[in-house]
Amino acid sequence: MEKSGAQTERPKIMAMERGPGPARYSLPSCIGSRSHDYRKVQMPAFSMGRRLTTGSIFVSGFSPGPAYAIDPTVTYKGKDGTPRYSISARHKDLEAFNTPGPGAYGPEQHPSFKEKSPPAYSMGSRTKYRKRDPVPSPNTYSLPTYIGPRVPTRAASACYSMAGRLHLGGFDTDYAKTPGPARYEVLDPSKLGPKPPSYSILSRNYMPEDSTKKPGPGAHSPEKCNVMKKTSPSYTLGIRHSEYLCPLIIDVSD
Repeated sequence: MEKSGAQTERPKIMAMERGPGPARYSLPSCIGSRSHDYRKVQMPAFSMGRRLTTGSIFVSGFSPGPAYAIDPTVTYKGKDGTPRYSISARHKDLEAFNTPGPGAYGPEQHPSFKEKSPPAYSMGSRTKYRKRDPVPSPNTYSLPTYIGPRVPTRAASACYSMAGRLHLGGFDTDYAKTPGPARYEVLDPSKLGPKPPSYSILSRNYMPEDSTKKPGPGAHSPEKCNVMKKTSPSYTLGIRHSEYLCPLIIDVSD
């Protein structure tokens, strides 16, 4: 086989040829006015300009817009002519002259001048003293006390005093120091009679066993086992095969 200077072309493999995907193609847009799809009906388009500044020459002749407070009673045909009524305050009822009844009079409070009446006195205000008059007040005076034996001009009754209780030589003193019933201890019955059996409580002992954990009843799920029951077909997702792999054809029908 002779070597030639020309480069030999490699045969093309169809698996290496890839066509464009669905995202390669694009349809004309139906939004806007530029490059609009001619098969669709184009709606009118409007643009939004920018706001004019206050000092612009185009703004000085414009009105301020809907900034006026228009009276709601004024319409495009003129002022509303429907009657309107206002609610004023209720007037007070006219009070007629109330004639006093018999209970309104008190003749007992006004004695007759022809009858005799007892003297009546009124209590006036306290007369103010002058600052230069040294008049003592009632709490300035004090009388000697009549309680106790220390009044030399009066006869006093017998006086008694209460002293503290003595702990030695009193009527409740126990010279023998006799113990009370609570001083003695209760004798154990087992010292005089047969002693019953006695038991003690020790800690729990565990038998030596395997330390591995065993599954309990809650670890099993029998409802998930479908070996003995009819089940619907299930599918799994396999691996991706190579593009250069030829499919295995076993039987070809004529």
